[in-house]
Amino acid sequence: MLAATLAASALAAPGCIATSDQKLRRQTDDDAGGPGPIDVDGGPGDASNELPPAAPHAVLGVDPPHGPFNGGQRVTLRGNGFASTVRVWFGGAELPSADVVPIDPGRVQVVAPPGATGPVDVITQNGDDASTRAALTDGYTYDAFYLEPASGPVGGGTIVTLHGDATAWDAKTSVLIDLLPCPVSEVRGPTELSCTTPKGAPGTKAVRVTTGDGVKTDVLDAYTYGDSDNGFKGGLSGGALGSSLRVIVLDNYTGDPIPNATVVLGDDLSTAKQASASGVVLYQDAGLGPTRTVTAAMKCFQPETFASVPVDTVTFYLDPVLSPDCAAEGDPPPVGGTPGFAAQVTGELVWKSLNEFKRDGWTNVPPPKSDDEQRVAYVFTATSDASRSFTLPSPSAAVTPDAQGLTGFSFSLNASPGNLVLYALAGIENRAVSPPLFTAYSMGVAKGVSAKPASATADVFIPIDVPLDHTLTMTATGPTPTAAGPDRVQASLAVRVADQLYALLPIGKQTRLIPVTAPIDFVGVPALSGSVAGGAYIVTASAVTGLGAALPRSVVGQLATTTTSQVVALDGFVQVPSLTRPAAGDAWDGRTLEVAFAPGGARVDVITFVIQSGYGLSSWVVAAPGDARSVRLPDLAALGLSGALIPGPVTLKVSAGHMNAFDYGSLQYRQLRPSGWNAYAEDLFFAHL
Repeated sequence: MLAATLAASALAAPGCIATSDQKLRRQTDDDAGGPGPIDVDGGPGDASNELPPAAPHAVLGVDPPHGPFNGGQRVTLRGNGFASTVRVWFGGAELPSADVVPIDPGRVQVVAPPGATGPVDVITQNGDDASTRAALTDGYTYDAFYLEPASGPVGGGTIVTLHGDATAWDAKTSVLIDLLPCPVSEVRGPTELSCTTPKGAPGTKAVRVTTGDGVKTDVLDAYTYGDSDNGFKGGLSGGALGSSLRVIVLDNYTGDPIPNATVVLGDDLSTAKQASASGVVLYQDAGLGPTRTVTAAMKCFQPETFASVPVDTVTFYLDPVLSPDCAAEGDPPPVGGTPGFAAQVTGELVWKSLNEFKRDGWTNVPPPKSDDEQRVAYVFTATSDASRSFTLPSPSAAVTPDAQGLTGFSFSLNASPGNLVLYALAGIENRAVSPPLFTAYSMGVAKGVSAKPASATADVFIPIDVPLDHTLTMTATGPTPTAAGPDRVQASLAVRVADQLYALLPIGKQTRLIPVTAPIDFVGVPALSGSVAGGAYIVTASAVTGLGAALPRSVVGQLATTTTSQVVALDGFVQVPSLTRPAAGDAWDGRTLEVAFAPGGARVDVITFVIQSGYGLSSWVVAAPGDARSVRLPDLAALGLSGALIPGPVTLKVSAGHMNAFDYGSLQYRQLRPSGWNAYAEDLFFAHL
């Protein structure tokens, strides 16, 4: 009956001609009696008739087919018969509904759960209908190890930690990244070790771990080289300082050794040594310990000092100096970004449809109230700094209801390479006012998006499934103000969407004058549900000076909470540092630094001094443990080094950082700056050399 109906419809359709034997012919067929179709083997003319019948419900492929055993990777399932109620299992673990985004009957986007090393079956089922259950045997494989961080600069030098599952690593274990040695610096146990990445080319690379008995384990696409510098490198490492001290001096931009770099212990110029061709200086003396101050300097590089070093290995990464004096000896060192490393991510914003897999959307965004308003959405990469202010993108980045798309609304985003977390905010925008106003009403998150340098990642679907309808209340006091400030508190709120990655919100900043006497409300916070499930609210308070949020400044934060029903109290500010030597405006000998703090406040774990002379031409970074109050520097000018301080005005920025569970003996470069601190305070001082 169905065939007859279709045939009758086809006969009546325009563009078709019925012959006397009721066969259909195209308008372009030859009506002049020419030869008919050629049938070579006498079989059916439609090749699809020879294909095996496709199962109405099936999982046909998984992309990518492998990933880390801790989960979190974005994975696309391809198959047949998926419904909007589809459920997904990896092995015996069913994925939370928030981690399953049905795209169409042939695709489902999921976030891989944690699992044990090895292959697992990938299973789907539409709701409770067991007749739709389908499985792909060994469809996904959990890798035996993963790296953290999983990306870093092409210059190498990133200290990465390898986490293994049921591995047996020991002191004889070696690591290769793209078949280049990643020297192992520490083995913490059979399932965890650290190594320092070699220089590499942009792109994703395979990592091989070889145990002492020769067993090799490879993981493809385990590490990505890009043009970012996340600071997981250099600094202090090794065992307690005894009779041997190893100092390594490297170029911060290329990762290459700096031959002939000068290293000085304390302020004793007689200890000065020059680095070998591999950038290494070795001291051996029974009286080296328990601590030593170590300085590295080189012509055309900025000097650096680590004070009171308690361990036997110091790795410096010196910044080049952009000076005509350096250019006279050849081309200035390359210090800019590397073109072509950016990655492109494309996909669609999807809303839950009232009809099965029909393009629908903007259901959780109210209609505009005037001609100056419009519905828009923006896509962002999650940031590592929860205290940053939200910035409205260019109008060209807006996704509107007029955007193209099959299931949702298309977006395109340029991003740094790596394993990304994307989030989208949808709301009402008015650019007729100044500054432009964007009110977000809903959001969504896509985790584990792999972005490769100079390439595109397509088909990333972000569900806009979480309303911004909650209110979080916090209180904050502030540090003891100095004569210069601070005089106000800027409170901020962000949403943690992955480990050390945060989504910023348009309502994420509030300002109150010190003393702050009333609670601070953030209205328009997402529920921790849907694609934001498992996240947390991160609150930060910055005590700053003046409308420009200038120095002195004290910041406390990244306090996490998972509820909006209780008031969040922020205290634990670090007291603002005072530089007592050199005193403000006084002449300075360039040798002694002394600092003081008001009583109370959070514990200080590390102090950094950034000393600039020659109107910024020369910059010397000094790091000291938090209990240090005085540091002696060597007279580099007496050694004839161009990195020495230049006579004249000197600017000194002093910062004091607090970190949870911090060990100064394992200090890394990322812990020399605010992004690596849980709380900090800083101020600016001036002197004359």
